[in-house]
Amino acid sequence: MNPFSHTGSASPLQEFVWETQPDAEAWLHHVLRGFLAHNPFASQLAARMESETATRFFDWVDHIRIPKSDEASDLLFQLGFAPDTRVFSPCYQHPGAIFPRVALSDVTATAVALKVDSVAEFLQAHRLAVPIQGPLFNPMRCALVSSAGDTELWVVERHGSVSLQVNEVDLELRLAAQRHLEAFRTRPRATGDPLDGFAAAERRIEDAITDIGRDAACAYFFQSEREYWQRRCKAGAIQKARQDRLGLGWANHDHHTYRSSRACFVPMIRVFELLGFQMRERFTPGREAGWGAQVIEQPNAGITIFADVDMSPEELLGDFAHVPMPARENLGTVGLWCALHGEAFLEAGMHHLECQFDFSLLREQLAREGVGMMEPFSEFPYLKQAFSEGDLWPVAEHRLAALQASGQITSQQAEQFRRAGALGSHLENLERNEGFKGFNQSGINEIIARTDPRMAGARS
Repeated sequence: MNPFSHTGSASPLQEFVWETQPDAEAWLHHVLRGFLAHNPFASQLAARMESETATRFFDWVDHIRIPKSDEASDLLFQLGFAPDTRVFSPCYQHPGAIFPRVALSDVTATAVALKVDSVAEFLQAHRLAVPIQGPLFNPMRCALVSSAGDTELWVVERHGSVSLQVNEVDLELRLAAQRHLEAFRTRPRATGDPLDGFAAAERRIEDAITDIGRDAACAYFFQSEREYWQRRCKAGAIQKARQDRLGLGWANHDHHTYRSSRACFVPMIRVFELLGFQMRERFTPGREAGWGAQVIEQPNAGITIFADVDMSPEELLGDFAHVPMPARENLGTVGLWCALHGEAFLEAGMHHLECQFDFSLLREQLAREGVGMMEPFSEFPYLKQAFSEGDLWPVAEHRLAALQASGQITSQQAEQFRRAGALGSHLENLERNEGFKGFNQSGINEIIARTDPRMAGARS
């Protein structure tokens, strides 16, 4: 089954259309309200998620199990859910929305499984001495953390698996997963020629795919990518610590944003496709923006990427993800960021990570931690987005000299970057409602312009 809302349109800009799904979300909330009313541990956890991490219980739900019946199947179909053919159990996913899957079970209990980075860390955080199903580095692990009446609360940890039950793999595969995670963490990033960095990453990814499979390789690769980004983003480090206090990790990630130079965009996409990513919508904020993006998704690993690059609207209509774009005389916001810091895939790391939060609560709570938020660039009932105030990264002298020599920055801007650094990374505060899976095609251009290091320098 195609997991995307594909319209079949001849226009690449109208090929994917995402709509809100209010009825489906209302039904899911109804199920979860009933569940929380009968499971005190889950109810207390939901309250702590809000007060301590500014996240919503709903956004952590991996899947829900409800009693099997013809009425339940009919209702799911009416709400737009379709059978998930990747698993053997009766299970439904919504191809046009971001919702948890719903499985039908022969037992009478309603079960809710929360996604976490590590089952063991969740148990440790809540002082729970319960058995973990699945050994360390297994593709899927889970634990039953609370039973109350006809309800069960589980936590599930995934490494590229979509299974609803633990299928234990042998020790050799689990040791290989550990080795490849270490290889991803230590891959060469600061290479003289970026193409050497892409080639090195490809070799490690190919080795991982051979040993542990494409989906697991993808999951571990992006675990290492989030770790690298987090070490360079103050807001990310603070929020991760808050979520780790509840043993949650980054399992509420929504999408990962990479900035690329025009010369490296095709090599970057090639590596992502090697990891199993599929093309989704193309993104343009308008004719005057000077940049565009390709959204790609790896459905089995649960990873979405928003890939930014300088381009013209005309180029967006071509196959810019696979056909190299010619060099340009002037750098836009995205190209300048890469020239200052390096490719996001390599030395710089991701420009930002977007996770799902309670939009207003995160702003309030991070303010108390000394982290400010920029003005929102999306404020719709179904989609709210804002960046944290950016970190200023030091810029290597050879990069400043090259940019000044080519006329991309002035001597005053070079001195500003030399003295104070240039805008680097952000955490994105994102709230989705009614299952909306798309992005804001209009308001984002302003925030991209406000993250241009030249503009930030002018305000300093």
